[in-house]
Amino acid sequence: MSNLEAEPQETLFGGAATVITAPTSVMLPGHDVPIGKYTVVRRLLPHRERRMVGAWCFADHFGPEDIGSAPGMQVPPHPHTGLQTVTWLLDGEVLHRDSLGSSQTIVPGQLNLMTSGHGIAHSEESPAEHPPGMHGLQLWVALPEGPARRRRGSSTTRHCRCSVRRT
Repeated sequence: MSNLEAEPQETLFGGAATVITAPTSVMLPGHDVPIGKYTVVRRLLPHRERRMVGAWCFADHFGPEDIGSAPGMQVPPHPHTGLQTVTWLLDGEVLHRDSLGSSQTIVPGQLNLMTSGHGIAHSEESPAEHPPGMHGLQLWVALPEGPARRRRGSSTTRHCRCSVRRT
């Protein structure tokens, strides 16, 4: 409901605005979030105690999981307006597709950076013929206001080789 008063009285509500002036180390417990029909991620951000860390607004960990006799990751098309995802796989394969017809398979050791413009939807799924394991991390970056955030019809993926150390 709108307040139509010309000079409304200020009302203070609880809560605390804190500014962190020095680096801190905080262990935030994650919580399980189902994405799609077959995948559950352990979401570390956002958290009640910390909404973002710098530009990082989501941090999801998935696996390790045995998907040898299952469809694996099956996340239907969804938009990412104003966001960029960073995906790093330790095990398995993920196929990224978007509404422009772009298609890219991510494999262990690749770091995938995906920026989806306004009006673009993308899906993430295990290929029909996929390895038996799935394990990875996906971080989401909140893009600053500007052309990259408002661009229509753009979807890009970039890859770099990163080592996967097995212990």
